[in-house]
Amino acid sequence: MASDMRAIFQQCFSAPALRSYVAESISTFFFVFIAVGSAICARMLNPDATSDASSLIATATAQGFALFVAVFMAFDVSGGHVNPAVTFAFALGGHISVPVAIFYWISQMVAATLACLLLRVASADQAIPTTKIATQMTGFGAAVLECVSTFMLVYTIHVACDPRLTNGSKKSRNGGLLAIGLVAGAGVLATGSLTGGSMNPARSFGPAVISGDFQNQAVYWVGPFLGASLAALVHQNLVYPYISPQSDVPQPGNGAGEAVLV
Repeated sequence: MASDMRAIFQQCFSAPALRSYVAESISTFFFVFIAVGSAICARMLNPDATSDASSLIATATAQGFALFVAVFMAFDVSGGHVNPAVTFAFALGGHISVPVAIFYWISQMVAATLACLLLRVASADQAIPTTKIATQMTGFGAAVLECVSTFMLVYTIHVACDPRLTNGSKKSRNGGLLAIGLVAGAGVLATGSLTGGSMNPARSFGPAVISGDFQNQAVYWVGPFLGASLAALVHQNLVYPYISPQSDVPQPGNGAGEAVLV
């Protein structure tokens, strides 16, 4: 028992793991800063942004490109999760241990909060926009939409990062990372006016902490976590199961530095 705890401690606080936490923090900070900052700018340019399609297109484009760059920045170090739901899916599939996943979540949440705090301070106390559900919707309906959009995102991540498809080619890998950004932008376009198009608990948590508005916050945890879980299970067990022993494949966050899917 003591040896097991020692091994877990060494894994969580090894140099590669610590680098992974830093990489996740930087990438999540960057993504949330762009996502929330673009929403602030859209509201400043058009106070009635809720009825203006151009604001939705602008924020969707900003988030899509930001996620592409954020994942690209951290991919070789931490796997470039940038999203607690993605980390949960990888932990569920056995690609990252639960203790390391917890530290990933802490890194992502703290980074998202700091990004929103910086925006609040640097923008002369501009109100931080939170992800909200449309008044005509129920929490259940919003959770379903977040579940579906997160399923698309996480399923795309599994396909894009699968080494059996990329064959180690950086060109193929970078194309997959671009696909991740594109599907994220498409998800914002599809659900932005209904749920805010979060697909990422950290994206909703950071603004909620700084603004003090936690209304319907459960929607942005239950929906994405469920959608990410289904995506991982469908990809790995139904569509493209892995046959070789799992022990032969390195795990992201333990020094391998790659989001290897098995």
